Amino acid sequence: MSDKTCDLAITGGMVIDGTGKPRFKADLAVAGDRIVALGDISAYRAKRTVDATGRIVAPGFIDAHTHDDNLLLRHPDMAPKTSQGVTTVVIGNCGVSLAPIALDRAPPPPMDLLGGQSDYHFGSVADYAAHLKSNPPSTNFAMLVGHSTLRVGAMDDLARPARPNEIARMEARLDEGMRAGAIGFSTGLFYPTNSAAPTEEVIALAKIAASHGGVYTTHMRNEHDGVETSLDETFRIGREANIPVVISHHKVAGVKNFGRSKATLAKIEAARATQTIGLDVYPYTAGSTVLLDAFIPSAARVIITWSKAHPELTGRDLAAIAKDWGVELLEAAKRLQPAGAIYFMMDEADVQRIMAYPHSMIGSDGLPHDEHPHPRLWGTFPRVLGHYARDIGLLTLEDAVHRMTGLTAQTFGFKDRGEIRLGAYADLVVFDAATIAARADFDHPKEPAAGIDHVIVNGETVWRQGRATEGRPGTVVRRVGG
Repeated sequence: MSDKTCDLAITGGMVIDGTGKPRFKADLAVAGDRIVALGDISAYRAKRTVDATGRIVAPGFIDAHTHDDNLLLRHPDMAPKTSQGVTTVVIGNCGVSLAPIALDRAPPPPMDLLGGQSDYHFGSVADYAAHLKSNPPSTNFAMLVGHSTLRVGAMDDLARPARPNEIARMEARLDEGMRAGAIGFSTGLFYPTNSAAPTEEVIALAKIAASHGGVYTTHMRNEHDGVETSLDETFRIGREANIPVVISHHKVAGVKNFGRSKATLAKIEAARATQTIGLDVYPYTAGSTVLLDAFIPSAARVIITWSKAHPELTGRDLAAIAKDWGVELLEAAKRLQPAGAIYFMMDEADVQRIMAYPHSMIGSDGLPHDEHPHPRLWGTFPRVLGHYARDIGLLTLEDAVHRMTGLTAQTFGFKDRGEIRLGAYADLVVFDAATIAARADFDHPKEPAAGIDHVIVNGETVWRQGRATEGRPGTVVRRVGG
């Protein structure tokens, strides 16, 4: 008779451990929030057993790029993410974080992607983290401090570079955020809240994050015609601040840039020889953000995801709206503001080339507060595993899982996450490799994935057979070894 007890045993499955190595058959035992046995677990008597026969057992997926800062608060079951196997989210991307700022006015775009004025009420990252510690969500979360959030909190005019006293104010708030557990600093240099910032302003702030062993993530200044110049700026920031860089949702957008990923990936590969650079990608040819005039001419199609002025038009194509109103596209966009949109502006060959690049992580970049969101919010990870790995063979299943787990944990410095091994945190997903698929699409964007059986966070089940549980075991994840 066994003299050891574990809380959970997962038996009969094929383990893909997150390292990229071939799958292997093994049982595993979980006690508390850790994996305590892998392989032969006959010494353990389990309180609960999951039969994973015919299934893959993998580390829980780490979403490298999210805007889930407010979803963690509003919908702590985190169903858009747990339903597709995600156990950890990286928040505060593209220069937009819910903290540290308490707004006394409506948030300027793109900060309204996270919510309205009343949602921005955390004056410090410590306050935000403390709230989530007291009211935990289903997933773990790692925090970035956003440049737009810092600028809006420190400046009276965003259409200029920050003055020395304003930079000092931003540095102090970023320093507080890093001390409170943030893993780094993010920019969205394309956006009007960030775009007036010169490279030197970004370097000054990135140095603060670097002093705490943090990372620098960036929605670059230009992902269209100026993408290669923007890469050069990104590399410079990393070098001069001596900080690891993550290029957010790498893409080459606009018809005349189709195929340009060959050049951008070559630049990234060359720069990686002398500095630490990572990148993430989502598996779609359409992007999504606030409704911006600059994106409309280069998009083959634009879908409205929300509109304060005309909420009844959510989910419709901008071209159809403009035709109904008898106006040009830009005039229709003006009448819809403030609003959000999906833009079809990438080439499938570029998406596949970037996804196949060995150092690309998977990130959803989903916008959970859109009324008609991009399907990447609910579908990113199963789309990679089902469509790109199984159906077209762009990646092996082992490699695809690695891009969602071990690679991401390594890039962001998450200790004991992203791999199945003894002593690692029990963040796990059990899925059916034959049936896993994204069911969310551009017409029905909020459909849970097919093929996800069980999702476990810190040893507790948060998604089971198509439904969220009451489990709320999520915790802040800090960066180590920076």
